[in-house]
Amino acid sequence: MHRSIAMTFVVPTNISDTKITISSSSSSSSSSSLSPVRKSPVAATTAAVASAAVESSSRPKLSKLWREIQGSDNWEDMVEPLHPLLRQEIIRYGEFVAACYKAFDLDPSSKRYLNCKYGKRNMFRDVGMENSGYDVTKYIYATPDINIPVQASGTARWIGYVAVSSDKEAKRLGRRDVLVTFRGTVTNPEWIANLMSSLTPARLDPHNPRPDVKVESGFLSLYTSEESSSKFGPESCREQLLSEVSRLLNKYKGEELSITLAGHSMGSSLANLLAYDIAELELNKRNDRKNGDIPVTVFSFGGPRVGNSGFKERCEELGVKVLRIVNVNDPITKMPGVLFNENFRVLGGRYEFPWSCSCYEHVDIVRKEFTSRFKIRGKMLSILEKNFSTEPRI
Repeated sequence: MHRSIAMTFVVPTNISDTKITISSSSSSSSSSSLSPVRKSPVAATTAAVASAAVESSSRPKLSKLWREIQGSDNWEDMVEPLHPLLRQEIIRYGEFVAACYKAFDLDPSSKRYLNCKYGKRNMFRDVGMENSGYDVTKYIYATPDINIPVQASGTARWIGYVAVSSDKEAKRLGRRDVLVTFRGTVTNPEWIANLMSSLTPARLDPHNPRPDVKVESGFLSLYTSEESSSKFGPESCREQLLSEVSRLLNKYKGEELSITLAGHSMGSSLANLLAYDIAELELNKRNDRKNGDIPVTVFSFGGPRVGNSGFKERCEELGVKVLRIVNVNDPITKMPGVLFNENFRVLGGRYEFPWSCSCYEHVDIVRKEFTSRFKIRGKMLSILEKNFSTEPRI
């Protein structure tokens, strides 16, 4: 049975705010203060290096724990306190999201306006992630089905990319990782899509429309709208994604695989929709009973609500794992459904209102909250990086 766990983790805004107290007690009832023993800088450094080496050798490797990190057991005992490997992966996937912002061209005078500044082959190098261990295989475009005069609409915009881990990185990770990353809201039509607070049936499964599974209409429009005049082709964001993910899963079908979706703000909503879509269409199903189904995991950074309780319940039934990383005071995470949400649909934890199917609800197995604001653009997840020691990849 899946559980939804909400936890708050207080992170100091500056490393100097953290106080470390070392005390010593003897077997007797009395206590005494111990004077600090001063070590030479060389001795202290040597001791620190030796301690770090011992700790590193005894620490479990990512290749052995990757299923747990991807949420196989709903991140049990990994969130509070935050497991070092999970922290490492949150930062790593967050950097892939940050790459979308760095690569997105918002200069109206540029020939690449509203597209990626760089070619697929060199994108990671050009955004400073040449050692990411992944190769970009496809760029993804979305067309907001919204007409406003202040900015050209009906035009496909670069929304993110699909990438796959290299042979070397796959060995470190313990599996071949198919990664889909989405940027957040930037253009005016996208902001309007964010504010289209009306639930509509997703109807992504042609064999079972499931009318009770509803999602926010603006996000669904971004995901499914097509543009026949686009120079990148008439395919919708959804068609581009399902085609490329299917191709990669087929290419590496003999290997251990994972599907990871990461996005910020509006991008996390698209990541949730894609995760549901993949699982509903059973693209992650395998006939190989030995390895089981391919895990589908979402790392959601500052994401809004995507659908209703029917959407959340169906995602859980399908085994989609969602880890939400949010700022406590971020208003985006409280939208849409500021009033009609998961806190409003049940009275006293016992009685469910008749309109509950029209209430928005977050999809998450675990939510990790931070009282200090982390940044998606610029210095990615600076709070996490500053307040947890950066360690070599394991």
